[in-house]
Amino acid sequence: MTNSPFPLEPTAAEAQAAIAEEFSFFGDWSERYQYLIDLGRKLPTFPEEWKTEEHRLLGCQSMVWIVPEGDADKLVFHAISDSAIVSGLIYLALRVYSGRSAAEILATDPDYVSAIGLAKHLSPTRSNGLAAMLAFIRDTAQASQ
Repeated sequence: MTNSPFPLEPTAAEAQAAIAEEFSFFGDWSERYQYLIDLGRKLPTFPEEWKTEEHRLLGCQSMVWIVPEGDADKLVFHAISDSAIVSGLIYLALRVYSGRSAAEILATDPDYVSAIGLAKHLSPTRSNGLAAMLAFIRDTAQASQ
């Protein structure tokens, strides 16, 4: 598998706090959307051969592929989307959850979603896709225990 830059922070809680702090610098949602797009561009390269139906995340309007690896001690997620904003949402989720133990993943609710106002500013289809991705991460952690 490819190298992952995650985790950036020592704990999922610290990652969520850092995300909330970064988003607090932006005054309006057009700036926050631009930041999401910029974050999505930082995702590591996702191999073309992984873009299969087997790795496709259902529940998203955009095309999203996600590949987990590891075990209960450390789960790493690789993911990408054909949508710039969705790629930014993926980046945030991986920043919080990728490279963590299954126990930490399961103990960490995605509080950053409401903390930065995402819940109120995403379209219903993007909200559904984000929920599907977070559920996949949680389900993978649960299954690895």
